[in-house]
Parts: sequence; structure tokens; C-alpha cells
Amino acid sequence: MKPYQALASWLAVTAGSMLIAAAFNILLIPEQLLSGGISGISMMIGYLTGSNIGWLYLALNVPVLAWGWFTLGRRFVFWSSYSVVAASAFMQLIPVQPVAQDILLASVFGGLLLGFGTGLCLRAGGSSGGFDIIASIVSRSRDLPVGMMIFILNGLVIGILVVFTGNWDIALYSLISIFTAGKVVDLVHIRHLKVTAFIVTQKTEELLKQMLSRPRGVTIVKTRGAFSSEERDMLMTVTTRYELDELKRMVRRLDPKAFVNIVETVGVMGDFRRNG
Repeated sequence: MKPYQALASWLAVTAGSMLIAAAFNILLIPEQLLSGGISGISMMIGYLTGSNIGWLYLALNVPVLAWGWFTLGRRFVFWSSYSVVAASAFMQLIPVQPVAQDILLASVFGGLLLGFGTGLCLRAGGSSGGFDIIASIVSRSRDLPVGMMIFILNGLVIGILVVFTGNWDIALYSLISIFTAGKVVDLVHIRHLKVTAFIVTQKTEELLKQMLSRPRGVTIVKTRGAFSSEERDMLMTVTTRYELDELKRMVRRLDPKAFVNIVETVGVMGDFRRNG
């Protein structure tokens, strides 16, 4: 990675982590609201036990990040790990002090800040850890509706909170925050879970060596330029939004002159994973 690209990624993930910590400490936590994923579990444990939510968030993410380190691309997990550590550190620096006196405002704007921060981390090639890592792992091995799976897991976290507190208002306001955050992530990062990349290149073998190490199939299509009549290969692959940034960086590194067309994929039939 070029130095300016590394700096841009570092700035994006740091800013995203600070926004995530701010959403927690000044909007969600003062109102005893939950966010989604591992952070929501950390908040629930913190509310019930009085423990430091920032350090709980870090501790609960460690096994998930370790799992991802051996399953996903290490760059993705590296930036995800940095995001989790930075967000935990910012949570120690930003005081838990409400800026909104209305719980509805806190849930909506908490979701907005959280979603924008998470989206920045995703655009930089990482994530905010937790269920994002789990979703990425699952999407690499099985073609499951990951969005629905995450919503169900988040719903279980909310349900457990209701069992312990009996407070349906907090649960419903928390769902508003989770829903808002998910919509903002889609706007900042990418709306569709799967995309198809068409890569016209003169460096087929170099790209194939890297692409076939990923759990996705690649189709080679022979093409001929209309103006130049030059024959080239076009590599077609379907990938997920979690892997898209990694794929684009790979193409830029190996063949900066490649023509790449990325389109939204409505659905996939057949085996989404690479056989073998």
C-alpha cells in the first residue's frame, strides 16, 4: 500500500472510531440504549454489572477478531482490530454525558453517528468488529441472507435486555437506533451485499494467482477491443461488499491500467463459493 493510501485509511478508521465512541458515550449510553452486535452485548453487561463498557467492548471483540485473523484477509482484520482498540480508547476519553434530553433524539442521532463511523471504517477496508466480522466470515463460506441474520442476532440481544429489565420502551428505542445505523452504513459504504466485478486486463496470470486464493470463483472471457482490435482477457467474479475493497486494491497493485466495471448483483443462483 502506498504511504498516502495508508494515511488515508488511518485517518478514516480513526475518525470512524471516534464517531462510534461519541455515539456510545454522549447519546446511547446515557439513555441506557443498546446498539447492535458486540457493542450491544457490552452495553447490556455494563448496564447490569456496572462494568466499564469500553473495555468490555474490547474484550468481547478479541475472540471474534482472532477468528477473523485466520479466516479473512489480514488487512481487513488489522484495520478492524485498530478500529476496536481506538473506539475503546476514545470511550475512556469522551465523558459519558448526554447531549440530548429526549430519548428519541438520542436513539436517532446515536444511530446516525454510529452508522457514519462504521461506514467510514468499512470504506477504509476494515470494520467496527463484532457482527461485521462474523458476517464477513459467514458470507465467504455460505450464501446466506447475512443482513437478516445480523438483524435476528441484534433482536436476540434486545430481547435479553427486555427479559432482564422488563422495559419495552428502551428495547424499541434501541431498535430505532440499530435500524438508523444500518441505513447510514449502507449510504456511506455500499448498498448491496453482493457485486459483480468485470476486470479487463493484460495481466491475467498475476491476477488469477491472487484471486483464486480467495473463496470466490473466477470466469475468464476472451474479449476484443472495438477500436484497437486487441484481444484481452476479462475476469468476472461475484464478491461481497466486505471483500470489494480488498479486490480493488489488488487490481490497482497488479495492473493499474486494468479496466474494471463493478455492478450491483440482485441475486446469485448456484454455488457462490469457489469449488475445491
